[in-house]
Amino acid sequence: MSSILKTDSLDAKDINEKYFDTHESLDVYKQLKQREQTWWKSRQQLTLLRERQMFWFGDHSFMMWLLWQLVSYIVVAMVLMLLSKLLDISLPLWQYIALFVIQTLIFIVMLSFKDRFARQLQYKINQADLSREETLNEMTILASDSLYRDVHAKAPITLKQIYRYYNAEFHLASLHRLLQKEVDAGRLMYGEQKVEADILPLELADDALKEYARDIIYKSLI
Repeated sequence: MSSILKTDSLDAKDINEKYFDTHESLDVYKQLKQREQTWWKSRQQLTLLRERQMFWFGDHSFMMWLLWQLVSYIVVAMVLMLLSKLLDISLPLWQYIALFVIQTLIFIVMLSFKDRFARQLQYKINQADLSREETLNEMTILASDSLYRDVHAKAPITLKQIYRYYNAEFHLASLHRLLQKEVDAGRLMYGEQKVEADILPLELADDALKEYARDIIYKSLI
């Protein structure tokens, strides 16, 4: 408990006053920060792509396509009515029918390419996921000479204290993800806490993770 109380004295400026043995050590922290930002952007992009996949190509995607086609009919009809009033013109019925037939044909063509669109989107998701994992692996290598070393030196320490120690320059979810790898490797363990941190989803957003950060305690096993 005394070790935990000792880490409470850490504040946000500590990271800026850290003593680096060499310029290489400082460079490692800078590289880790850059990779973390890249990983975070890749993570957000992957989330957006998966949401798009669920929306357009999920279990009920066919109904969604029909719904949007119905919406397009309504929008076109409203635009035509508005133009007719503004320009004081009246289109013959066959032109209205022809326009809606063209809309329907376009919809049928797009629907026939649905599987192709789905494969293209899945390819983008796979590439984004691969990029995210590669960046995470690079972060893990850099963390072994920076983040992990600091955590082991100051353990036991909470996730919130680590977050403050690094001047809030890293996302909580990023720190949690990296430290989970060290836990999985058997070099860190979770201390007594109110929250079962080992079963928390690693993809928790920062806003959700803030609720648990002070209760997630890391203890060194080396």
